[in-house]
Amino acid sequence: MNIAEKPSHFVAPDLIARFSKIVGEKNAITDKAAQAPYLIEQRDMYPAHSAVVLRPGSTAEVAEIVKLANETRTAIVPQGGNTGLVGGQTPHHGEVVLSLNRMDRVREIDPTSNTMTAESGLTLAKARAAAEAVDRLYPLLLPSEGSCTIGGNLSTNAGGTQALAYGIARNQALGLEVVLADGRVLNNLNKLKKDNTGYDLKNLFIGAEGTLGIITAAVLRLMPRPRSVETAYIAVASPEAALDLLGLATEHSGGGVTSFEIMKRIGIDMVLTHMHGCRDPMAERHEWYVLIEMSSQSRSGLRDVMEGFLAEGLERGLVLDAAIADSVDQAKNFWRIRELFADAQKVEGGSIKHDVSVPVAAVPQFLHEAGEAVIRVLPGARPTPFGHLGDGNIHYNISQPKGADKAAFMARYHDVNEAVYEVVLRLGGSISAEHGIGVQKREKLPMVKDPVAYDLMRTLKRTLDPNGILNPGKVL
Repeated sequence: MNIAEKPSHFVAPDLIARFSKIVGEKNAITDKAAQAPYLIEQRDMYPAHSAVVLRPGSTAEVAEIVKLANETRTAIVPQGGNTGLVGGQTPHHGEVVLSLNRMDRVREIDPTSNTMTAESGLTLAKARAAAEAVDRLYPLLLPSEGSCTIGGNLSTNAGGTQALAYGIARNQALGLEVVLADGRVLNNLNKLKKDNTGYDLKNLFIGAEGTLGIITAAVLRLMPRPRSVETAYIAVASPEAALDLLGLATEHSGGGVTSFEIMKRIGIDMVLTHMHGCRDPMAERHEWYVLIEMSSQSRSGLRDVMEGFLAEGLERGLVLDAAIADSVDQAKNFWRIRELFADAQKVEGGSIKHDVSVPVAAVPQFLHEAGEAVIRVLPGARPTPFGHLGDGNIHYNISQPKGADKAAFMARYHDVNEAVYEVVLRLGGSISAEHGIGVQKREKLPMVKDPVAYDLMRTLKRTLDPNGILNPGKVL
């Protein structure tokens, strides 16, 4: 079958009944109001509908559903916490939704081996809490941790605010359990740090957005918990100064920089104006800010490291002002400002968003050139960039001009995308850093991907899902 073709998404009543029997009537949702949490995604950009939302409670039930779907050529959209931002997790053409949020157990936690075996519907917050309960750290951290799930994190290869120190979701997985398109179960749940027995199959499914198989469980890598953490909110003169400051922080901390986020003042103003419970950490306004977190296995001495780093930054003119958190609550306030950027932009009207990455050294150039490019295309638009300077991942969001018509602004989405992507690609970057491809970037992918790599992706899809039932129309 040509993967560009789509299976019929009409699901006959008798087939709905067969699917429902697998999970039980109460876990087969056909009522439209009850389906809403599974259909409406955060940006509300992609209208969705489904004949039935299935909520299996075990890998065996997932396998039975997928086997039936493959036999009947019924399209399935796997879903975790429905927190995706590129339209990859919702049914746009009436597909059956396979929600994994009932599969939320920690099957095993092994602090000696530093591993946790978790089902895919476990939320990130619960995974982190389970690790903390045995004095370990599961280092993936996202603002949506209360809703996003382990399966969704792995399927999109999520990044987050601590990727600088610990890597992205792919780096945290040692083994997977995956239901394949024909209903077979790939059992690759090993806890081994070293396993050279052939191809590393797990990495086929991490970042594949449910198009090659459905992740039902994973063995996750745990870390020692930091014994001390220091957080500082810093005003800097420019993105160039922020980049120099990153090098200085790494040098002072001996590699102990956990997070290094950059924020533009316009976004902070939006947060302080529209979001309750946030306070400006500084009396004076500046154009650019950095939020830095350092961590250490030592119980003392990290505060001195942070203070020494900031003192040298002030002396070298890299730091204009700084506040070190004196309590957990103050650190949370610093982070709350950063985490509410996207929510505050919604209140300001239309927002054209980009999740891009460039080499870390090129971030200042990207910020300047992308800003100029956007204003050329759309005078009056308000670039509101923020994100992970430490790993080169910037969320380059653009808010509509003040007083502009939202629909007219959003109609320029493609033009603005092209302007930003031209800068990204010229600097050797990626159009998708941590959110995935979904449907939003599907048409752009073959234009930016190496042709041989793209052909291999299509070959994998045809091989592993010959009937095209798994998340059709996403990624490819």
